Amino acid sequence: MRELICITCPMGCHLAVDTDERGEMKVTGNRCVRGEQYAREEIFNPKRVVTFTCAAVLPDGSVPGPESNLPRRVPVRTTIAFPKERIPELLGALRGMTIRLPAVRGSVVLKKALDTEVDVIVARSIASE
Repeated sequence: MRELICITCPMGCHLAVDTDERGEMKVTGNRCVRGEQYAREEIFNPKRVVTFTCAAVLPDGSVPGPESNLPRRVPVRTTIAFPKERIPELLGALRGMTIRLPAVRGSVVLKKALDTEVDVIVARSIASE
């Protein structure tokens, strides 16, 4: 048996997920149909929204220094949940990226990340001076 806390609504139901001898999954503890859907998705295809920071570079290609009051990192996130087992691979791809300032919130920095339908976007606008 596996226990989960449903995050699809404010009720936060405590779910118990059991698999019988035929391999059929039974979910208990849910107070709405979304709880069962959440449990099935979490067991068979877990996904997470991924947040990260990428290195910032100025328009001339230099790194912001301490005198500029500009951050050295730009926050980014996935537009929708990303397959959990591929998150380390995505973080590796993002780790090597630089984002040229100014960075505009919502700008796509990585389209269809790792051949999925998930884009990575800038999470907060940052000016260049």
